[in-house]
Amino acid sequence: MSLINTAVKPFKAQAFKQGKFVEVTEANLKGKWSVVFFYPADFTFVCPTELEDLADNYAEFQKLGVEVYGVSTDTHFAHKAWHDTSAAVGKINYFLVGDPTHALSINFDVLIAEAGIADRGTFVVDPEGVIQIVEINAGGIGRDASELLRKVKAAQYVASHPGEVCPAKWHEGEKTLAPSLDLVGKI
Repeated sequence: MSLINTAVKPFKAQAFKQGKFVEVTEANLKGKWSVVFFYPADFTFVCPTELEDLADNYAEFQKLGVEVYGVSTDTHFAHKAWHDTSAAVGKINYFLVGDPTHALSINFDVLIAEAGIADRGTFVVDPEGVIQIVEINAGGIGRDASELLRKVKAAQYVASHPGEVCPAKWHEGEKTLAPSLDLVGKI
């Protein structure tokens, strides 16, 4: 079953953010756009490249009113240790959420149970707490923050312009479509 257009399920987790441990719940995902970015594990190989890419683009997400939550099945203590020892991860100013109980990974259907880790899952959540974008990558395939930014902008555009949709490769400021009987068979 797809998680698209479903509400984020209740959760409570500990996170590391800007030198502090903080609690994060589903309530944090309401009132603004959010990206929930699952990755397999701290102290690995592809993961720090993705997290650094998000860190390098975090200001752009913030300009769009988007908060970012990086999540793995590690603890918030492991996140702090990784943040303190990795130059790439040390750039991160967004939330690094610990999911050692696997509750979040199960809620978002990304848990690889036999390994105790999460798939590379990306979720864009609207201000009402409803999932608008789901993307799952195999473990060896890293994600691109600039492509995620493009998708967030498209989701925000569609949400604020009822009756319009964004075609493939759409970028901010480009032409959108208004689905109608007149367009059937003409695209």
